[in-house]
Amino acid sequence: MLEKANAIVKATEEKMIKGDTEHLPIEICDDIKVGVDLGTSNIVLTVLDKKNRPIIGAMQSANVVKDGIVVDYIKAVDIVHGLKEKVEKRINKQLCYAATAIPPGISTGNIKVITNVVESCGFEVINVVDEPEAAARVLNIDNGAVVDVGGGTTGISIIEKGQVTLSVDEPTGGTHLTLVVAGNYGISFEEAEKFKLDPKNYHKVFPVVRPVVEKMADIVLKSITGFDIERIYLVGGTCCLDGIEKVFEKYIGIETIKPYNPLLVTPIGISMSVS
Repeated sequence: MLEKANAIVKATEEKMIKGDTEHLPIEICDDIKVGVDLGTSNIVLTVLDKKNRPIIGAMQSANVVKDGIVVDYIKAVDIVHGLKEKVEKRINKQLCYAATAIPPGISTGNIKVITNVVESCGFEVINVVDEPEAAARVLNIDNGAVVDVGGGTTGISIIEKGQVTLSVDEPTGGTHLTLVVAGNYGISFEEAEKFKLDPKNYHKVFPVVRPVVEKMADIVLKSITGFDIERIYLVGGTCCLDGIEKVFEKYIGIETIKPYNPLLVTPIGISMSVS
């Protein structure tokens, strides 16, 4: 069902710059599409060619955004600028234009701040899209609900006949899972985040965070009530949690699908939105 989307995500994952290792420059064409995703837990920069084929990408963990609001402007600019320079060095080309994304429902002022961060790094922002809408581009959905669970928020977009008919955003995400882990095991937030992300701890983490995952599912259920939804698609870094789609499907009673590496789906869709 998602073979094409999964192939694009896998190709992007393979082309992400890992560490500071020097590599030979990449030869690319002139027509490229750049997306910058300012997430709560990660900032991701992706580059596609004009046919939406992945060229390169870079990512850095960050805590400069909370609930869709930039809380550390200077650090956000530093990170985006660093990713931009790293990619430019690899492709031997200056990146001039980019798209970025926002959680549904944030204020005009906060949208402007996100745009300013990207433009402060030397980009001209040519498009701003809702995060779940960006994900829907990658998944090529005509009908269904796209749920983007990031570090701080859960965004829901309902797609009907290829058009977004509703977008909502609620302040519950991966950060809340980390807080529950920290409280349950009596450790700091930073320790809990590392503990949560370590696959060896999955069986200690999942039972503890399941009630929060069910709360996310309840948010989705309330948002889609009254719509004819056949499938739910999960994206966003928090959805990397193994088995999260099963909790959603059981709670909501609608088939729930998770693509390969849901963390990269929205960043790729942001790049695709560049025309």
